Amino acid sequence: MPHLIELTDISRRFLVGDTVVQALKHIHLQVNEGEYLAVLGPSGSGKSTLMNLLGCMDHVQSGKYFLAGLPVHRLHDRQLSIVRNRMIGFIFQRYHLIPTYTVLQNVMMPLLVRGASHREAQLAALEQLVLLGMGERVRHSPRELSGGQQQRVAIARALVGGPKLLLADEPTGALDSNTGGEVMRLFERLHDRGHTIVMITHDSHIASYAERTVRIVDGELYS
Repeated sequence: MPHLIELTDISRRFLVGDTVVQALKHIHLQVNEGEYLAVLGPSGSGKSTLMNLLGCMDHVQSGKYFLAGLPVHRLHDRQLSIVRNRMIGFIFQRYHLIPTYTVLQNVMMPLLVRGASHREAQLAALEQLVLLGMGERVRHSPRELSGGQQQRVAIARALVGGPKLLLADEPTGALDSNTGGEVMRLFERLHDRGHTIVMITHDSHIASYAERTVRIVDGELYS
């Protein structure tokens, strides 16, 4: 099976005051197409830095990153923005829904940014919302939804553009245990449909839903 993600000797440093902080140290990672991977680590371990690199939200400072064969480590800001919009679907802990938009408008947004017509974006958004059990809530605002429902909308938004990679950052962090379990079972169904998922988490129980887990400690990755 081909690699969707290939990281080779990735390191990342930050200057904090006069101190150089080594956030990532010689990371090597391969993720196959269709794989469901959890990156497990405590606060300050480097997992957020790794997520930002995987999501093309930060530049590769040292090493090589290939995403579906694309040399991400060679891309400039504008190119990284295009890759983010077209190849990666993001699912965040706090949903990041626009409160003044309806559910439908929130899910349409990535396609409108991409240049799709209003009709095309509307049909695609409706399809994803129906698949995720939110078809009757399309005219609601985010504040009228429960946390679990808001996360379903966020997942629909992540899926609507047909991304190569779903990148989930602590996806149950704002949910109670029962609702979190429902969201994780939804992730399992998405994986069964062939989606590639990389989930960042500090919770070993949440990580256990993935088919493979790697650990990150002090910027170093362990299988």
